[in-house]
Amino acid sequence: MKQIEPFEAVPLLEMRGITKRFPGVLALSDVTFDVHAGEVHALLGENGAGKSTLMKILAGVYTRDAGEIIFKGNPVNFTTPRQAQIAGITTIYQELNQIPQMSITENIFLGTELARGPLLDWAQMHEQARGLLAKLHLDIDPRTPISRLGVAQQQMVEVAKALHHQADLIIMDEPTSALSLHEIEDLFAIIHELKSNGVGIVYISHHLEETFEISDRISVLRDGHHVATEMTKALDVEKLIRLMVGRDLSEKFPKEVTPRGGEVLRVEGLTQGARLKNIGFSAYAGEVLGIAGLVGSGRTELVRAIFGADPIDAGQIFIDGKVVHIRSPRDAIRQGIGLLTEDRKQQGLVLTMTTRENTTLSVLERLTRLLFTSRSKETDLTQRYIDSLAIKTPTQDTPVINLSGGTQQKVVLSKWMATEPRALIFDEPTRGIDVGAKVEIYKLMNDLARQGVAIIMISSELPEVLGMSDRVMVISNGQVTGFLNRAEATQEKIMEYATGFDKLLPTTA
Repeated sequence: MKQIEPFEAVPLLEMRGITKRFPGVLALSDVTFDVHAGEVHALLGENGAGKSTLMKILAGVYTRDAGEIIFKGNPVNFTTPRQAQIAGITTIYQELNQIPQMSITENIFLGTELARGPLLDWAQMHEQARGLLAKLHLDIDPRTPISRLGVAQQQMVEVAKALHHQADLIIMDEPTSALSLHEIEDLFAIIHELKSNGVGIVYISHHLEETFEISDRISVLRDGHHVATEMTKALDVEKLIRLMVGRDLSEKFPKEVTPRGGEVLRVEGLTQGARLKNIGFSAYAGEVLGIAGLVGSGRTELVRAIFGADPIDAGQIFIDGKVVHIRSPRDAIRQGIGLLTEDRKQQGLVLTMTTRENTTLSVLERLTRLLFTSRSKETDLTQRYIDSLAIKTPTQDTPVINLSGGTQQKVVLSKWMATEPRALIFDEPTRGIDVGAKVEIYKLMNDLARQGVAIIMISSELPEVLGMSDRVMVISNGQVTGFLNRAEATQEKIMEYATGFDKLLPTTA
């Protein structure tokens, strides 16, 4: 198919005057947005700006209160996601929309199964699925259940599903949030191929650098309003951030160096099968210890083991110099350890519960007397963190599923701050949240460090590791391969240790 140059033809998609209200919230107000065939149009804004709401209206998840949608020259009014998909619109959601017990093939072909006579043609479906995976450089048996895949591989299966549907318009919501650099390169190659075939792409991301690399135009929403649409080449990062947050951010990583206190947490000889091998390190009061490594290096497995979420084969954990026995998250919490998990929706929150219920979930014992939980104490504690963390929620009784990603992350943080932890572990603390909310999280880390909390931070974003860490511990293939202090840490040095290029193992932690 001949490539269609953007802006030379009638838009593939036009959304005009879109307005959407939820109880107590005006989510979108008179928003206009369009996409041309063969164009990558990035849709940016802070969490809660209305990006996901706008796309869910387009995808048939929500109904609009006002406005019109023109797709391929015709007015449309999708009331179900299936209608949008049949019309040629496919969405790759940040929250993976898969059935874990089913295979890769079954997830890709769900609702579009191939048949030969009265029977499903599994051989043909497996073959086509294998071809789609090969395009993404995934050497995985398509009969593998989704539950056996890592988050990054599950994300790429969603891309494969979008390719299968041969959509005219693909909405990509944070498609690279769990991908390695190599996988991002593969995804971008696919996007360029789709563009050349005249497919329009809506690209939502909080990674501004990659947005500049892949997009043709950028539209910005703020507080439910359309702020601007510009050619990407006419913008720079500073101007884009100003459009998104409505102010200048003086520093991307507002790190405050706090004098290091005594040792809070020490790990010795921690081993877990072939995934973790004789790991040892210490974390100190007032320090941010960054943990870096490639996807699959063992970073998350390490902190889950420390937190008691997964069993270990060998090793000891010390708090304030004394051996502690942590066999469950409850044990870890009682020892003063908190863990903000990588997947806040699945492991950090109970989405159907309210802001108040999630905030107090880890300290209910403290708020309960004679089997009755004090509602007034719950309310007072929750309000303290709503105020101190600037949590944007209509009420304490708002279910967290209705909150933006950045606000959800603050609710998780409030839950752990309520436990008054000695050591707090952040696993990908800013994944999927906007630049303004990131800075707020960093400032909260500074506050915690000033209070003497030992902070351990895992991040796949090396600038974040370098910007916020006092020391960096690098893990490769389940082993600690290096420690770097703030002055000597560079992206190049971290990558040397992370890829195993530098084989010198540290002798001290």
